Amino acid sequence: MGIGGQKMITGPSDEQIQATAIKEGFTPKPVIPVKGDVPTIGHGTTVYPNGVRVKMTDPAIDRKQAFEYLKLHMDKDAQRFNKTILNIPISQPEYDLYLDFTYQYGTSAWSGSSMLRHLKAREYIQACKSLLKWKYVAKRDCSIRSNNCYGVWTRQVERYNKCMGVN
Repeated sequence: MGIGGQKMITGPSDEQIQATAIKEGFTPKPVIPVKGDVPTIGHGTTVYPNGVRVKMTDPAIDRKQAFEYLKLHMDKDAQRFNKTILNIPISQPEYDLYLDFTYQYGTSAWSGSSMLRHLKAREYIQACKSLLKWKYVAKRDCSIRSNNCYGVWTRQVERYNKCMGVN
């Protein structure tokens, strides 16, 4: 049992893995999803489970393989993520949305974020609000539709709304 008799959360919910797959979309062949980004395949995979980075010349994969890569990656992210939130009581929806952030932006971005600082201070509303600071890709403000990265912004707004809904 976790803090206050609550079940200890150790990984993403099945619903979150499905939601991340939907948000990331599916590409059978490697693509550059947003100008300035790195090659991705499947549901946003940038590094294969064997540690090799995705290259634009890599062969296509099917949906089943893409989902396996996503699940393995999120489970691996969860191991690192869990170390950052030790003794911080959060709900499964909060866990899922912050882990989804980590999947998109990386563990190092999460570890240095104001979201994590606010969670450690038990400032849950401020942690939610900090999600909205993450709206830039390659120095472009993605909250501006014409910057061609608006999906990055709408995903943050969805996380924020989900976060505020449980706090």
